[in-house]
Amino acid sequence: MRREDRRLLTGRGRYADNTAPAGALAVLFVRSPHAHARLAGIDKASALASPGIAAIYTADDLVADKVGHLPAISEIKDAAGNRHREPEHLPMPPGKVRHVGDIVAMITAETLDQARDAAELLEIDYETLPAVVTAAQALAPDAPLVHDDVAGNLMCRWGKGDAAATDAAFARAAHVSTLSIRSPRQIVHYMETRAAWSAYDDADDLVTVTFSSQGVQIPHRLMCERVLNVPKDKLRLVTEDVGGGFGPKYPIYAESTLIAWATRKLKRGLRWTCERAELTQSDSHARDLVASGELALDAQGKFLAVRVKAEANYGAYVSMFAPTIPTTGLAKVISGLYRIPAIRIDFDCVFTNTVPVDAIRGAGKPEALFLLERLVDLAAHETGHTPAELRRLNLLKADEMPYAAASGYTYDAADCVQLFETALKAADEPRFTARRAASEAAGKRRGLGLACHLHGTGGIADEHVVVQVGPDRLVASVGTQSQGQGHETVFAQILAASLGVPMDRIEVRQGDTRSIPHGGGTGGSSSTIISGTTLKRAADVVIQRGRDLAAERLETAPADIAYRDGSFEVVGTDRRIGLFELAAAKPFTGDALFGDKIESFPTGVMVCEVEVDPETGVVRVDRLTEVADCGTVVNPRLLVGQVHGGIVHGLGNALLEEAVYDEESGQLLSGTLMDYALPRADDTPSLQVETIATASSNNFMGLKGVGELPTNGAPAAIANAVLDALRALGVRHIDMPITAHKVWRAINGR
Repeated sequence: MRREDRRLLTGRGRYADNTAPAGALAVLFVRSPHAHARLAGIDKASALASPGIAAIYTADDLVADKVGHLPAISEIKDAAGNRHREPEHLPMPPGKVRHVGDIVAMITAETLDQARDAAELLEIDYETLPAVVTAAQALAPDAPLVHDDVAGNLMCRWGKGDAAATDAAFARAAHVSTLSIRSPRQIVHYMETRAAWSAYDDADDLVTVTFSSQGVQIPHRLMCERVLNVPKDKLRLVTEDVGGGFGPKYPIYAESTLIAWATRKLKRGLRWTCERAELTQSDSHARDLVASGELALDAQGKFLAVRVKAEANYGAYVSMFAPTIPTTGLAKVISGLYRIPAIRIDFDCVFTNTVPVDAIRGAGKPEALFLLERLVDLAAHETGHTPAELRRLNLLKADEMPYAAASGYTYDAADCVQLFETALKAADEPRFTARRAASEAAGKRRGLGLACHLHGTGGIADEHVVVQVGPDRLVASVGTQSQGQGHETVFAQILAASLGVPMDRIEVRQGDTRSIPHGGGTGGSSSTIISGTTLKRAADVVIQRGRDLAAERLETAPADIAYRDGSFEVVGTDRRIGLFELAAAKPFTGDALFGDKIESFPTGVMVCEVEVDPETGVVRVDRLTEVADCGTVVNPRLLVGQVHGGIVHGLGNALLEEAVYDEESGQLLSGTLMDYALPRADDTPSLQVETIATASSNNFMGLKGVGELPTNGAPAAIANAVLDALRALGVRHIDMPITAHKVWRAINGR
């Protein structure tokens, strides 16, 4: 059991909504019912006069207080070197709303019911405007403009790779396979919705906001420096337990920013919890990519080049990490585990009247690998190979690592051939033919699908770990933030192994800008790389500083002191002093800054078998095998848990999940769990997970990261299995989500 599990499973979790004080004012955000409209006026008089109302704020109040723009912190540039267009995004937009759910007013009241009553009395005059929902609509001539100062709704035209070399490779190709896909927009439904509560300390003029997040330090810096313009010591952000993050709890959001701002104005604590239906209109979405891919092969079937043209729908505003999510997210992995000498990628990035997009588990990579791996399967069938044969012909070999991909990224370490063969053996691929025959005898179609996949780890390495040594325990402060991954366990495990002390005498702290000023939060499957390696370095500093103190106590030179099993000892004698005994006389610390590379490329091969009922189109995932190379494994149990979760997330992407907008009105049609399908236990087979370990050369512990890797591979593996089952029926491709209705229509030619 993980260290945190007993506390979490027995109802002692410290989640934001559970810890809010009873006396805080309730907050209700009034959201636009229109996808695109001018705000002609807001009359607050009747609402303000209703019982229990403390204040009602609108965009005019933000403008009067000179509240700033919610910024992106990543960027992309066009061919001329111009940064992406980033129109103003105030927490409440003045003048015009740009998606259903845009905040038009903030109501504070003694109770939430009083705030709801006041919202009914708020008189808002909307002048509705035509909306654009898809990238194609946004790019059409004379399309309505989401932002008046962004011509053609074009956020950026972005490209990467050698176009001339790619064109030349296609010109000499013996065969070219082509495919166009639409990767559907998706919404994360974590167990714990976002929530925030605040307190005001009049003596220090200090606002404290406790909220559910993937890290407090980046929002703190942005709120103080860019949005609210307050000194850093006047705002404290805290995150305790978090019930799932997956990407959308990483960005700075309007709601927590407005709560920090209004708390200082009112000098009273506030509280807000996002409702489940509200989440779909407020938390960042993801994916929403239309792409065309081409794969060039020579006469023997070796890959020569890949060319991708894509349109990425960014929604109404530029979210915090959004610029690089579909663009460099795709570029990092579009070479797959293959030798592809030339690659060219071209993107049109557009604004639409939809919820802004940002990272969701995989962050641009599941849709990239779906495109690539579907192309490989198509190319195999078109050139007379089996999918396994064509992959074997093009897989990178261990002696080619590190491999400089034509997309501009260097894959650090992998044995792709071993990974591939191990996966096929683990999945019992040789006996698939017999299983297919048994399915056919029962009137079903069985298919087998492969996906060779990888992930490029990311994140922000503003990490400064401090390990405090006290008389009875170690306290480690880290700048990453657990959302269920088991950081308390794995970080304590690294420290315990480094210092030879029991794990139950180690406390891991995170999520407080007052006591932990540095940190990049958690994202990009990199927390163990960032905090784990830095903890090990800090442990080495603890030993170094403790050796000097022990030398004084033991009256010898530091060079004569050795550290072993939690104690300092004089070499060759029985004179020793324990770490905690030493700190009882004089507590001390060890600290370290992150000193490695964030980037690593964990790799995997997933093998999926499905059974399709041709009468109904229902797809049943029967077998799923993942063999992953995640470098050095610190905790095998946590790794398997991450792989299980990642596979199920990818299964939902492949078969079930799609955020659907009405393309005329801009209304979200899948805004509740009655309309947005999530994977359940009976959608998921027993999962088989195996690992091999090729240490990364990019950090001294050889770590790679795992959280997003299986999510990147599962959609492609499942899709390839479904299309393998249907190939004899003449079905070439089906876009995600591969629902029973789509399958039935494809089988019946409708």
